[in-house]
Amino acid sequence: MYAIVETGGKQYQVEEGRYVDVELLDSEKDSKIVFDKVVMIVNGKKSKVGQPYVTGASAEGTVMVHDKAKKVIVFKQRPKKGYRLKQGHRQQFTRVMINKIRTSAQKKAAAETAETTEA
Repeated sequence: MYAIVETGGKQYQVEEGRYVDVELLDSEKDSKIVFDKVVMIVNGKKSKVGQPYVTGASAEGTVMVHDKAKKVIVFKQRPKKGYRLKQGHRQQFTRVMINKIRTSAQKKAAAETAETTEA
């Protein structure tokens, strides 16, 4: 089972027990994070596609580390003019470990069990 979530203007395929590198998030290390914008959940014949998002679905994860990606070299040159420009860039990212992918049915079941344990 995996899900497609949207964060930082991009879409990522996430799976329970695996990590994903997303655009830099404003959160502390070891903090919990919830991705509510789930575009699609793939689970065999129980797959769901959102319009634009799957209602009630979410992916929960833990922030592992904030880091920078490998350096990308940008080199510009104009032939026969003596113009050369070399620039480097390192994109910042956040590594998130995905703990749980929840559908609306799983959320309802979790809420019902919480109510019965309270009573």
